Amino acid sequence: MNSAPGGAAVLVLGVDSGGSGLRVALATAHPDRGGGGTGPVPRRRGGVVTAEPVRTGAGGIDAGHLLGLVVPAAEALLAEAGAERVDAVCVGAAGMATLGGQLRAELPDALAARLGARRVALAADAVTGYAGALGVRPGAVVAAGTGMIALGTDLRGWRRADGWGHLLGDCGGGAWIGRAGLDAALRAHDGREGGSAPLLAGAEAAFGPPEGLPRQVYPRTDRPAVLASFAPEVGRCAAAGDTVAGEILRRAAEEIARAAEAVCPSAAGSEVALTGGLFGMGEPLLAPLRAELARRLPHAAVVPAAGGPLDGALLVAAGLTGAFAGLPRDRALLHVVDVPSAGVTEASH
Repeated sequence: MNSAPGGAAVLVLGVDSGGSGLRVALATAHPDRGGGGTGPVPRRRGGVVTAEPVRTGAGGIDAGHLLGLVVPAAEALLAEAGAERVDAVCVGAAGMATLGGQLRAELPDALAARLGARRVALAADAVTGYAGALGVRPGAVVAAGTGMIALGTDLRGWRRADGWGHLLGDCGGGAWIGRAGLDAALRAHDGREGGSAPLLAGAEAAFGPPEGLPRQVYPRTDRPAVLASFAPEVGRCAAAGDTVAGEILRRAAEEIARAAEAVCPSAAGSEVALTGGLFGMGEPLLAPLRAELARRLPHAAVVPAAGGPLDGALLVAAGLTGAFAGLPRDRALLHVVDVPSAGVTEASH
């Protein structure tokens, strides 16, 4: 089942590559069923998940390693669907904007040769996250887990705020909250103003005596994750009534809302969606965040995220088939390549 005239169904492939592994899915898109400017909703036919993350080296994201994971998975999905090729592919990857040079140079021709793709999109994971959450509509998406980034579009161009990492930014994200919580714990240990006895107790339970905490944080290459691991304890203490923990989450909500405000279009009818594991903390964070968003973005509606990054990758790929205008293109954030037809018949290796 491949593209055909008259709005027939087409097959598209979506890839979501991140630090926890890689996911690949095949979907059927119906170009004649789009509506409201959002484009066709791809019907997923199957997916493959691998826990092995794609390697990153001196040249950025390793294109050969990604292909080695994606192509066998895609071929298996095509075999299950009784098809030989896909019409379009979207690869969404963490680090694409800054580390995707090798992918942009090698993936389009390779995916054409191996899978028959005529059009290939290489997207930052923030873009596929946006597409999965809001589709092709103007607004802003905040993705918050260990880090925090906001991405917005008026469908003419993109705006990004934060996502600068735990030393330079990611304000309001999990590492930011965890670090603030540990700071309050150490203040309580020292007897300084701003300390929290409940957070000190939580830190001792998680990390042991406070004197050993620096050794458990500073040398670690996964320092952001270590800091973020304490964020749930801040949420628990806030829910139990600790005013210091509550103030940390109020400040986090303020930072997140500032990022959303910086990227959200000013037109009425814009939407804001929140994605990522941090928001699983629930009301201790969400209540002050809703209040901040209402104050800063009264023209925008906060809506539930419709789907995740893999759904977004499939939607972007469906848009490449010409069914709808799609999201704005950008070499760093959403790079689209029309692969010459000769590439489809090129021998694979």
